[in-house]
Amino acid sequence: MDHMSIITQVSNPKEEEIISFNQEKASQSNNSLKKQRSRSIFSTFFCCFRNYNVEPPATNTNTSSLPPPVEENGSPPKPPAKYLLPEMKISDYGKKCVVIDLDETLVHSSFKPISNADFIVPVEIDGTVHQVYVLKRPHVDEFLQKMGELFECVLFTASLAKYADPVADLLDQWGVFRARLFRESCVFHRGNYVKDLSRLGRELSNVIIVDNSPASYIFHPENAVPVQSWFDDMNDTELLDLLPFFEGLSKEEEVYGVLQNLRSR
Repeated sequence: MDHMSIITQVSNPKEEEIISFNQEKASQSNNSLKKQRSRSIFSTFFCCFRNYNVEPPATNTNTSSLPPPVEENGSPPKPPAKYLLPEMKISDYGKKCVVIDLDETLVHSSFKPISNADFIVPVEIDGTVHQVYVLKRPHVDEFLQKMGELFECVLFTASLAKYADPVADLLDQWGVFRARLFRESCVFHRGNYVKDLSRLGRELSNVIIVDNSPASYIFHPENAVPVQSWFDDMNDTELLDLLPFFEGLSKEEEVYGVLQNLRSR
């Protein structure tokens, strides 16, 4: 296994050619939402996923049954016996569900040594232990603590659990994430690992996804709060800037309608 394949990341513009996000529907949706937020956040999206010109499958807002994932070969497998998330805890009743990405949203990781790494996580690959150097995004601790108070938070990453799980152990000291979902919970759709929110087992009208990669939420762009990819800018304030927005969103009866209204303005 290629050691880089355990982490699903976007391209660092300092190191690789930037590929602009050009999926028109999501772009228009995101641009409208950006206008409602601080000017310092929601800048142009850049990502290394191969194909943004893909049409998402027909949206199904009915969560009474679990639709099978769309597979690369066009033959959907049998649907799993249960939803991706367990039953909601009593303490989370009445809260909306926020799905939060890991890499380039909360942290940036590298197999190359980083002198100021917050964590160094050993990962075994094909019998060899590799050190992964992890940088925390500025204000991530404050962001997670506040989000855990307001929402039912779920970590959902396209990276492998052998890397992401120990990183989450170190990052989430407060038990903010009620569940953790990894690559095997994604749908591999036209070259991208997509996070299909309809498979969570929560009402889609009250599910939000926070992610730096538009490809991750291409099935449900109307549920997304996009963030700019982060690599090493220690002056970044995006997570801090998001908090007032989410505090207001937590008080709304239905987040789906709020996000739709913001995009239509």
